[in-house]
Amino acid sequence: MSAQDEPLPILASDAPFRNRPSNYPEPFASMMKSRSKQPLGDVFGLRNFGVNLIRLAPGGISALHHRHTRQDEFTYVLEGTPTLHRGDKTHALGPGMIVGFPSAGLAHHLENRSNTDCVVLEVGDRSAGDSVEYPHDDLKAGTGPEGNWLFVHKDGTPYQ
Repeated sequence: MSAQDEPLPILASDAPFRNRPSNYPEPFASMMKSRSKQPLGDVFGLRNFGVNLIRLAPGGISALHHRHTRQDEFTYVLEGTPTLHRGDKTHALGPGMIVGFPSAGLAHHLENRSNTDCVVLEVGDRSAGDSVEYPHDDLKAGTGPEGNWLFVHKDGTPYQ
């Protein structure tokens, strides 16, 4: 892509939504039905890090409780009052609050326990060789040769 072909600035709200609500296999994908994700970085062809605008409806979760082995993550709360689950503790968040998740740190996810939508900006690098642990679920993830996520049970059996 030449500099002349690069996308022009847009409103974040105009970015396309992800085609599927989640890359997780079932039964986990259905748990993401109250989450919408707009991969903002993809609009501009960013390859070294991802930027997502995430909207959580009441009762929604951002992801399964997880931790990456190599990827750092960063979250900025734009709207609403999500609850952060970090390790075994919870923390109330609000607009303007930020939180970072170093690789190999505590497992984490957000939950919307309120009666209004929560909107967060999520940033993560795309470290080669990253894998993801899900301490509360029979799930592990690793990156495939094309950079896509491959999900297996904790015993290594692939999901169908």
